[in-house]
Amino acid sequence: MSSDLQKKLEYVSAYRENRLKVAQEILENPALFDELVSICFSPSDKNNHKACWILEFVSYEELIWLQPHLDFFFSNLKNLKDESAIRPIAKVTQLLVKSHYKKDENCIILSEGNLQDCIEASFDWLINDVKVATKAYSIRTLYVLGNYYDWIHPELKIILDKDYGDHSAAYKAVAREVLKKIK
Repeated sequence: MSSDLQKKLEYVSAYRENRLKVAQEILENPALFDELVSICFSPSDKNNHKACWILEFVSYEELIWLQPHLDFFFSNLKNLKDESAIRPIAKVTQLLVKSHYKKDENCIILSEGNLQDCIEASFDWLINDVKVATKAYSIRTLYVLGNYYDWIHPELKIILDKDYGDHSAAYKAVAREVLKKIK
């Protein structure tokens, strides 16, 4: 039998307003959050990508809700295969990494294992055949991480220089932005 959240996800479409409406319902009913995270990393669930869309919007407002789920979140990044699920999760990953290094009272605290899983997934998304938005989020995430892991910026530079000519204007814009910062 489908849960209330599953029923809501059935009716989610790619329209922003539609996704925001369900995200607002999650924000108003935090008890649904655990199930949302679980669905995000259940690739066999037909609503998996929709749950990822909603998680992205919820994360803009309540990123801290992910704190108890971080080991699960990061260890399952490699299991995502659907491009529609990967893009929003790449954005959430970027938000988590930025928050981790902010060091304010509401920051996310990532473990070394979380960071290693993040680095691996971000490089995988960058070098594999995924859409430009996912690559852009990965580039920016790796740039931030490269400020703390000295080997990342040289590797990132090699990939960006090598792949620069093969990508869209959007990819080139992000690559130029980051390359200026790491040269």
